[in-house]
Amino acid sequence: MNLTESLLHALKAHGARRIFGIPGDFALPYFRVIEESGILPLHTLSHEPAVGFAADAAARVQGGLGVAAVTWGAGALNMVNAVAAAYAEKSPVVVLSGGPGKGESRSGLLLHHQAKSLDSQYRIFEEITCDRTRLDDAAKAPAEIARVLASALRHSQPVYIELPRDMVRVPCEPVVAEAPAAIDEDALAACVDELLARLASAKSPVLMAGIEVRRFGLEDRVAELSRRLGLPVVTSFMGRGLLADADAPLVGTYMGVAGEPELSRLVESSDGLLLLGEIVCDTNFAVSERKIDLRRTIQALDGQVKMGYHVYPDIPLGALVDRLLARVPATGRHFDVRRAAFPRGMPADDATIAPNDIATAINDLMAAHGKIPIASDIGDCLFTAMDVEHTALVAPGYYATMGFGVPAGLGVQAATGSRPLVLVGDGAFQMTGWELGNCPRYGWDPIVIVFNNASWEMLRTFQPESSFNDLGDWKFAEMAAGLGGDGVRVRTRRELAAALAHAHATRGRFQLIEAMIPRGVLSQTLARFVAGVKRLSMPAG
Repeated sequence: MNLTESLLHALKAHGARRIFGIPGDFALPYFRVIEESGILPLHTLSHEPAVGFAADAAARVQGGLGVAAVTWGAGALNMVNAVAAAYAEKSPVVVLSGGPGKGESRSGLLLHHQAKSLDSQYRIFEEITCDRTRLDDAAKAPAEIARVLASALRHSQPVYIELPRDMVRVPCEPVVAEAPAAIDEDALAACVDELLARLASAKSPVLMAGIEVRRFGLEDRVAELSRRLGLPVVTSFMGRGLLADADAPLVGTYMGVAGEPELSRLVESSDGLLLLGEIVCDTNFAVSERKIDLRRTIQALDGQVKMGYHVYPDIPLGALVDRLLARVPATGRHFDVRRAAFPRGMPADDATIAPNDIATAINDLMAAHGKIPIASDIGDCLFTAMDVEHTALVAPGYYATMGFGVPAGLGVQAATGSRPLVLVGDGAFQMTGWELGNCPRYGWDPIVIVFNNASWEMLRTFQPESSFNDLGDWKFAEMAAGLGGDGVRVRTRRELAAALAHAHATRGRFQLIEAMIPRGVLSQTLARFVAGVKRLSMPAG
């Protein structure tokens, strides 16, 4: 077995199911082994940011590791933003980069793709990965691979593996996975005792499920825990889509002033807010009508639990949930769930299209044909998704990078085999929409709805006086045929309903619906969000 084969087998054993990549000269040798060995299927895309986004989405939706394979320098550095997004949103993406061989490193010549030094790329990735290694010693490689892949799964964050091109076929021993870290049982028991005591003494406890619940495969167990505890469950904006298929007392998504007032009061007035795997960030909590005192919350994140001034380190979320399930009886206090009402019944008339019409049309489609997984970009398309009935959703809700939606949709279909719905604005589509041209090679056929108002409209809402938000009309639907799909431009609700029905009934080619939205027309959720941010950011007095 050579070093690359040992690495590929280890990736598969740690939950990787496919590789997304773009070759280059420093990567050609190990790409050849990937292709020849068939250990993991390889999907090549067109631009490195899309490779990173697709690998990220595959990891989010399927669990296990996402893998992004690129060349050194121009390839890996072109993927920095996508890996940064995965780091911020805790998605375990393995970055595989080719690298210069030992002889090249000692040649004294500057190498093409080199930035400041031969180590510049390695140091850059130190900032956006939780662990990293350069496989320049075959004897040490198995242990290095095992350590780095264990880190990716333990922290649910990206790691970086650099493979010098003269090491690709060097003989190498198989990788033996690291044993799980030992847990201090006494500390875990004390943590659970205090946590349950706090919930028992609270008058209005609430459980907020965060993204680590999905990352560590805990949705069913957290649903069971919420039923046993009898607690209302909410997700955050970033965690939308969690528990969509689980039997949990899910009441909705907390969005502060932008969300449902009753649900916001439930969260903000809670004296026992249990944050399970929830990233405490501005997109989740900066629009709170009533500031949440985080010292009174219970926070389980990043392998530790915080309660007031008490911190229990080295408590993995899965171990915490399992111990709580072991301690909480199958019956507890009951919470009567009032399910959120989502809009349905879009009039098929000649009125112009608003974002809320798109949400309603999607709800109508899913009511007739079942749930559809959604990949959304950032912008009003994601705020519109808040009015879509709970379904699997991947989106950059915290890092908020543009360009995620289309390649994420491809990652979702590659990982699950399920046909996704992609929601994307025209600005983000300009960045990565062209990745749809790869669909015919792999049999992918997503339904893509482009929110086209010829504008960076979300940015305009914060700075309406700037003309640089104007994008012009690119006529995306007309380009679909050249990319191997079908496209249609719609301007009315009647046309939108017909286009969605046709897209759902047509398989084998991607379907692009270009929804023309008048400039200045926002979803109701985004309008409330913007108004709330502006009001809360105004100086007092």
